[in-house]
Amino acid sequence: MAAYLKFGLSKLKPSFIEVVMPRGRPHGGNSHQDRIDDLFGNELVCDPLFFEVRARASGFTCIAGLDEAGRGPLAGPVVAAAVVLPVGLLIPGLKDSKQVPEQDRERLFDKIREQATCYSIGIVDERTIDDVNILRATIIAMERALETLALRPDYLLIDALILPRVPLPQKPLIKGDCRSHSIAAASILAKVTRDRLMLELHEKFPQYNFQKNKGYGTREHMELLRRHGPCDAHRKSFNPVAQMLRGEAR
Repeated sequence: MAAYLKFGLSKLKPSFIEVVMPRGRPHGGNSHQDRIDDLFGNELVCDPLFFEVRARASGFTCIAGLDEAGRGPLAGPVVAAAVVLPVGLLIPGLKDSKQVPEQDRERLFDKIREQATCYSIGIVDERTIDDVNILRATIIAMERALETLALRPDYLLIDALILPRVPLPQKPLIKGDCRSHSIAAASILAKVTRDRLMLELHEKFPQYNFQKNKGYGTREHMELLRRHGPCDAHRKSFNPVAQMLRGEAR
């Protein structure tokens, strides 16, 4: 995070974190805060470029979308992506990665990489997840993605999270991968990257069938986990992995 942290975290003010978005323009107060907080109302919108267009209309010129993949699985890393799309670009078929079949995700992955202004990936491994917890690990993955992004964005659209150590205006969007084209693009990049990493883990630990379950706690994965016990790819702070390890220690 050198590109961002060099500004000094101690100087980070609450006005940089956009959480509550009231309707209408407040009277008086900090003009920069007004410029951030007045971007959006609270309603759900269907236009996938709504948030990007409104941010640009408010003076921001480089908007990055961020999303993650892999917060819930019992094994494997958490992966985040940051994407800056050209102004007005709409990629046909692009939406939340969970709603896109695997074959289409692969096609969209290539299309996004070809057409994005810039993009980057951040990865946090299982041991770090165990050390700091999955929420903090997800934030770290997003910070890493931003750190290696070719351009420095001046506004962030993030799926349901804020990045308190990043001194940039940012908008957390619930179901953001369904509401923002930039976040949807990040969702595809993060998901496909993580799936490919899980295929590599399958080669190393074929007994867990990671190529199919991607580390999620499916019925088959749970049965294989009980049969073979946890491996190095499993998150040892996650139940039922933690429960199994405590049982082995007795």
